Amino acid sequence: IMGVRHKEYVIEGVQYHPESILTEEGRLQIKNFLYMQGGTWAENERLQKEAKSNAQPAKTNGQIKDKQTNILEKIFARRKELIAAQKEIPSQRPIDLQAAYDLDLSPPLISFPDRLKQSPYQLSLMAEIKRASPSKGIISISTCAPAQARIYALAGASTISVLTEPDWFKGSIDDLKAVRQALAGMPNRPAVLRKEFVFDEYQILEARLAGADTVLLIVKMLETETLHRLYKYSQSLGMEPLVEVNNEEEMKIAVDMGSKVIGVNNRNLTNFEVDLETTSRLMSLVPKETVVCALSGIAGPQDVVPYQKNGVGAVLVGEALMRAKDTAQFISELLGGSVKSTQKESKKTPMVKICGTRSPEAAKAAVEAGADFIGIILVKGRKRCVSTETALEISKVIHETPRAGSDAASNDEPLPVSATNYFDHTTSHKLLHPRHALLVGVFQNQPLSYILEQQKLLDLDIVQLHGSEPIEWASLIPVPVIRAFHPGDAGLATRGYHALPLVDSGAGGSGEQVDLTQVQELLQKDSGLRIMLAGGLNPSNVKQVFGGLASNMSQIAILDVSSGVEENGEQSLSKIREFVTAVKAGS
Repeated sequence: IMGVRHKEYVIEGVQYHPESILTEEGRLQIKNFLYMQGGTWAENERLQKEAKSNAQPAKTNGQIKDKQTNILEKIFARRKELIAAQKEIPSQRPIDLQAAYDLDLSPPLISFPDRLKQSPYQLSLMAEIKRASPSKGIISISTCAPAQARIYALAGASTISVLTEPDWFKGSIDDLKAVRQALAGMPNRPAVLRKEFVFDEYQILEARLAGADTVLLIVKMLETETLHRLYKYSQSLGMEPLVEVNNEEEMKIAVDMGSKVIGVNNRNLTNFEVDLETTSRLMSLVPKETVVCALSGIAGPQDVVPYQKNGVGAVLVGEALMRAKDTAQFISELLGGSVKSTQKESKKTPMVKICGTRSPEAAKAAVEAGADFIGIILVKGRKRCVSTETALEISKVIHETPRAGSDAASNDEPLPVSATNYFDHTTSHKLLHPRHALLVGVFQNQPLSYILEQQKLLDLDIVQLHGSEPIEWASLIPVPVIRAFHPGDAGLATRGYHALPLVDSGAGGSGEQVDLTQVQELLQKDSGLRIMLAGGLNPSNVKQVFGGLASNMSQIAILDVSSGVEENGEQSLSKIREFVTAVKAGS
């Protein structure tokens, strides 16, 4: 290791060999850089001393009697030190956070108490992302927080608890941001809880900007006046806090404050002893309208049964979930439900899109054959581009011709109480009409104003973007958007924008066959992904596609054909019928 340090100014540099950061003190060396403050070494020394002097032991409600500093006090003091330093960093100062909040940059909220009352199980689940703990040490250090959050959500969790304390629990506020992004666009998504040792409004505002729907307030570690102040501040940001208690005195404080959600920690934070009966003993002190959550120590179904009998509303589970080999199966066994009942797997064959349609006759034949989507090219200069007059005729035919063999009754099915996959939702609820096929207008690198104009003029049901248009355009177009990608393109699986990605081999209608191996690799990486598949499809190779993607065919929502149903450059009505029949037959 080679280093350089300026004599007067706070400038220090270290050149690492690749393996140096893996040494025992590598992390400490990096932290030393992060803690530097001021412009000179003299200022740095003064500011460091001030930060340490501000990190006093926790003031509490008088429940902690040990003479020795317990773990709660240690964590509290450390958090005060780090938050004090963080507040001095430009872009992270309180005024910076407030300015961002005033610009309405915080993600949309959902009601934490209301979401807790929605569950596919008798008890709601608060599923925790927990890499480590003071009592158990490392639990699962390599866990990817957003990936774990999606697993929890689709398994029926009502809340995702994200630990953001870095030293003892190995979490961060970045975990919370990533979790919130992973849940974006998910119908009936879980609430997001910032599980943290909160003592300052700064942490609550930071949580809100990161995407939290609620924060944890621990009665044991806060003076009553501070607790009330933080509780009201959290409510002012739209977040109903989870108020944690451990005994009768703390429960009385929480109830008197008007807490709507109270968590009873079965673990005594002073000595870390776990008593699973703590929650049940305190239930008689809680108003009926208050949601009570059992926190800590829950490892299996036998721990949950007493809570189901005593009127507990939710359980928080962390370590047991993090160690589970099959998370969804563990949750269903823990809470007495069924994985299949919370998430239905689609058994339907793919829907069909006939693209490059150039006549009302071909459009009508396709709809009567059972096609679900009729595509028209609106890119000037392309050989399949249609005139405005023809496009209007096709639009009229599609919207007046009854859809053959419609099974769109599923369109009216109520949404489940648990979260659902974004692309399953868009496929079932945004890309179906109960009476007629949908008209798709295909555009490529054209102005947004032109797309909006054509959508309105032609009464397009769907807009398909086949160029380098920004993904965000999907939010600006008033109908669902299908966007073309090649396998491996960035943004393909982004949730919350395009209703479905189109995976194609190249320019639309080229006849170039898509690489099924690449498609399968893409689908296997993301089980929640659904796609429209195009590229060299025709009536003869549909069976090959079903065989090549056998284990992933449920992820193919639509098969899209253009040149594969043409003869001598013109659409063949017989080939259109053959293609639709082959797809609907599943071979």
